[in-house]
Amino acid sequence: MSALSAPTSSPSLLDPPAGGAFHLIFTTLPALLRLTCGLFGAVTALAVRTPPVRVSLLLAAVAALTGWSVWYAVRALRVGIGPGLVAGDVVCTVTASLLAPLLVAPEVLPGEGSWLAVLASTTVINAQATAPARWSVPAGLLVTAGYAAGTSAAGNTAEASAHAATLLMQTACAAMMTAVMRRWIGRADAAFADFQRLRRDAVLARTAREVERRQNRDLHDTVLATLTMVGLGALPAGSAALRDRAGADLRTLVGLTHARTAPRDEPVDAGPIDVDAGLRALLATHPQLRVTATLPPCAAPAGVTVALVDATAAALANVVRHVPDADVTVRLGRKHGGIVIEVIDDGPGFDPATVPIHRYGVRESIRGRMAEVGGRAVVTSAPGVGTRIRLEWPHVD
Repeated sequence: MSALSAPTSSPSLLDPPAGGAFHLIFTTLPALLRLTCGLFGAVTALAVRTPPVRVSLLLAAVAALTGWSVWYAVRALRVGIGPGLVAGDVVCTVTASLLAPLLVAPEVLPGEGSWLAVLASTTVINAQATAPARWSVPAGLLVTAGYAAGTSAAGNTAEASAHAATLLMQTACAAMMTAVMRRWIGRADAAFADFQRLRRDAVLARTAREVERRQNRDLHDTVLATLTMVGLGALPAGSAALRDRAGADLRTLVGLTHARTAPRDEPVDAGPIDVDAGLRALLATHPQLRVTATLPPCAAPAGVTVALVDATAAALANVVRHVPDADVTVRLGRKHGGIVIEVIDDGPGFDPATVPIHRYGVRESIRGRMAEVGGRAVVTSAPGVGTRIRLEWPHVD
């Protein structure tokens, strides 16, 4: 704690982890220490009641100190240890110490083993553990002075000097230990906060890159693909197919613009969607291709179906772009509970290793889409042997 007015309390999920653990430990331990020592003191105080002990005063003091110990423990565990508990503990201990001639028999004072010595040590240690040094050290000195004055008045100056020295040592050691722990705990929490900040920045940067990558992929698969097909003559000007693709591309651009300016809700699982129906609709947009399709009934979760159909669309777009006169085979099937789509053309083929890294067709539009839904895409091709693109979900070894 940085001030006496800030109580020691149980940490919340928003607290720094090291500091929260420190506060929790140094709330629980002082509470248990005060309770056990208070009960121990009550028993031992009542065990010896020889003169000049005043029994009536001793009984009242034992009742008050026992009640205080119970209240201290309950309050500390429920709320935390604030300035009121620390100050109350010091006042109770100093008062009992000054009344030592009337509360402690002379024969039990020597050896620093009386219940009063235990009470004073407990108060000193708890004060150092639960309050900042500028308050806890004076509190320890006050308890030491009170104990020395009370035991001296009881006629035992040797005990007054001996346990006063012990109390001073306990004050110094506990204060230094607590200060060192707080310093290192503060550094640990600062390092943790820096890590969390860096982690958050990395997540934001990665999210921004992912959004940019998806938008570039969508542009590649829609507008750029349409322009390419127009340039190759696959979509004649004024044709119904061109109007349909242009309308779809416009809707994609509007969606991308909306995605930049409005938060996106979490996707809702619409349940299984027919993959075969999606592929048939896709093939209908490519009347210029010679396609042999085998599309048995097959359904998958909505996101998986979208990924499979879009990856197939990217594969067909590559055929239109590079080998529009090739014969194409599209096969849909199941294997080991998963879904497999194959797009095969008899074109001249290519060497996948020579595809530049900035090209989106295979890397993002096909492999990237499948990876996002836990699947994979295998591209098999070589010059002179055509191309086979195999889409698999889930991943099939």
